[in-house]
Amino acid sequence: MYLYGMDTGQPLERELDIQRQALKSVRDRLPPQWNLSVAEQPSAGSRRIDAVVTIAAPNSPPSTVVVETKRSLVTRDLPQLVDRLRSASAELPGEDPSLMIIARYLAPPVRDWLEQQGVSYADATGNLLLRLSSPALFLRDRGADGDPWRGPGRPRGTLKGEPAARVVRALADFRAPISVPDLAARSRASTGATYRVVEFLQDEMLLERAPRAPIATARWRAILERWSQDYGFQASNTVLPVLQPRGLESLMERIRKGPTDVRYAVTGSLAAANWEPYAQPRLAMIYVDDPAEFMAKMELRPVDVGANVLLAAPGADFVFDRSARIGGVDYAAPSQVAVDLITAPGRGPSEGEALLDWMEANEDEWRT
Repeated sequence: MYLYGMDTGQPLERELDIQRQALKSVRDRLPPQWNLSVAEQPSAGSRRIDAVVTIAAPNSPPSTVVVETKRSLVTRDLPQLVDRLRSASAELPGEDPSLMIIARYLAPPVRDWLEQQGVSYADATGNLLLRLSSPALFLRDRGADGDPWRGPGRPRGTLKGEPAARVVRALADFRAPISVPDLAARSRASTGATYRVVEFLQDEMLLERAPRAPIATARWRAILERWSQDYGFQASNTVLPVLQPRGLESLMERIRKGPTDVRYAVTGSLAAANWEPYAQPRLAMIYVDDPAEFMAKMELRPVDVGANVLLAAPGADFVFDRSARIGGVDYAAPSQVAVDLITAPGRGPSEGEALLDWMEANEDEWRT
C-alpha cells in the first residue's frame, strides 16, 4: 500500500491527512460492493467529532463508526480519549456506533489496549482492526511495529539497553513509593536515563507518579513482562553451550565446593526451583564473568549439540544485582530469573509465568 509521506520521507503532519490515509486503508480492504462514506468534523450536540464513517453492505442496514484522530498517542492517553469519544457518540442519533481511534502510528501496547477495550483502530502504516456486528465485518492488517517517521535522537517506545534494564530491575526489587533520584541511585543508572524510563513506563500505564512526586505504584509484573520483549537471556548476552557429562547434580555439587573467585549467578530452572519448583531441571543457565575460567574449574566442555548448560557472558553486570547465596550457590534475583525463563526455549516461558505467580503471592520474601 502506498503511504503518503513514507515514500517522500516527509511525515504526515496534519491530523486530517492521517485520518484520510488510515480510512483509505479501510476502504481498500472492504469486500466488493460495500461502501464507505466519511463525514469530516460533524457536530454531535455541543461537540465536534473528527469523523463519522458510514459502512454499508448490500441488503443490510449501514453501520456507523465514530472516529477520533490524533497525530500521536501513548497508552496513558487512551482511557480519557476513549471516554470522551463515547460521550460524543452518545449524542449522535440512532443506535450506539462503533468507536475507532486513528493516529499516524500506533505502537503495539496501544493496539493491544484498544483491542482489549473493544475499540477499533487504524494508523497510517497499515495497522488496522475494525469489528462491526451489523453488517458483520472483521478486518485486521499489520503495518509497522516501529514509527517510520521517528527522527534521530534517543529512542522511545523500548526498554532495550543497560540503563533501562537497571531501572526495570530496581522497580521490581524495591517497593514504591520511591523517588526518581532514589531509584537512580539504587539502579545505578544515570538520572537522565532513569527519568526517561520512568516517563516511558508512565506512558504505558505501568507506573503512577504525580508531577515532581515519588513513584506511587509500579506494576512490577507487567513491567518485567514488558521488559522481556526487549531483553532475552540468549538474545542480550554472549551465550556458550557446554556439557557437564555427569549431569546437573554433579555441576551443582562442584559449584558448591568450587572456589569463589569467579563471579557467577545461576538463573533459569535451577534458580526458580528455590522458590517455585516446576519440573525436574534439564538445562542449567548461568551468568559468569569469565566463561573460560569457569569451564575449566567446573570441567565443562563446549559442544554443538546436546548441551545441558548455557554459560552467558553478560553484556552488563546488572544481572548480578541483588543475587543471593542459597545453600552455597549464588543465584540471580527472582526478577532476573523470571525474565530469563520467559525468554528461554522449551518450557521456559511456562516456568517463568509460574515463578511470577509465586512472586505475586510472596512479595515479602523477595522484595525490599
